[in-house]
Amino acid sequence: MNHSSGTLYIVSAPSGAGKTSLVTALIKDDPRVRVSVSHTTRSMRPGEVHGVNYHFVIHEQFKTLIAQGDFLEHAEVFGNFYGTSRSALQETLDQGFDLILEIDWQGAQQVRKLMPEARSIFILPPSQEALRQRLDGRGQDSEEIIAGRMKEAVSEMVHYDEYEYVIINDDFGVALEEMKAVFASNRLLLKKQQARHGELLKQLIG
Repeated sequence: MNHSSGTLYIVSAPSGAGKTSLVTALIKDDPRVRVSVSHTTRSMRPGEVHGVNYHFVIHEQFKTLIAQGDFLEHAEVFGNFYGTSRSALQETLDQGFDLILEIDWQGAQQVRKLMPEARSIFILPPSQEALRQRLDGRGQDSEEIIAGRMKEAVSEMVHYDEYEYVIINDDFGVALEEMKAVFASNRLLLKKQQARHGELLKQLIG
């Protein structure tokens, strides 16, 4: 492992926990963090940009990448393929950026096996009631739909104990500071600091 490279962070959460808002705010505040861009075979939608929203590829290219073993994880959804390319991740990490991979617990298990050095963060809501209110959205959905969303969210949350860090998103500002603290503390690890400030450390004790 190259200690001067960035760190891969797996970030998971049930729908309604505020993961996307936290990640967006973190990236805005910290120029050293990027979000992983997946590959997909689906068509580009209006307003989307290749390499920003997704890496858009044709089926044949995607199947070639599968055959080459380049995907840390991939899945087929409604006839289209989506996947996380290891070489694309590594390229960003090698540039010294920390990289966030927003993924569910099943994808996280696959990525951990292939990249055990990755750190992982699980974001939780402050209560089931708060989660229910967030999942209710504009209050226009039936009780049945909301109950289905709650059931799905709970089945995700069961896996929180597979992660190294757990952030409870009650107060957004506090949760964001906690998330920033995870990234900051990992950059201060001995191996990272030796790689980053090798010359200075030699001078200090020389």
